[in-house]
Amino acid sequence: MGGMLTSVVAAAVLVKAKLSNVIEQLADIEKRLRALDHRVDRSDLTTQRVDTLQGMLAPEKRERLHRSLAKLEARLDGAENEITHLRSMHNSKHPRVTE
Repeated sequence: MGGMLTSVVAAAVLVKAKLSNVIEQLADIEKRLRALDHRVDRSDLTTQRVDTLQGMLAPEKRERLHRSLAKLEARLDGAENEITHLRSMHNSKHPRVTE
């Protein structure tokens, strides 16, 4: 009877020691998994940023933007010429207005 009690106690101590080792290993694995998850999240964010920049710098979009800017510059030049012409017609003189 004493031998059985001793072996049960010894087995319980052994199981407790093994269980603490397993819990420590599990905590270490969980820590590593969280670190990997964080790295993957950062990688996904970087990928999203690169995709956004790639879309913004796409040749088709850049060409469309440059064409639009060229049209605006042409319209601005025309407006400046018209303003210059109107100013020369006005000649800085204000005729008297009679009622």
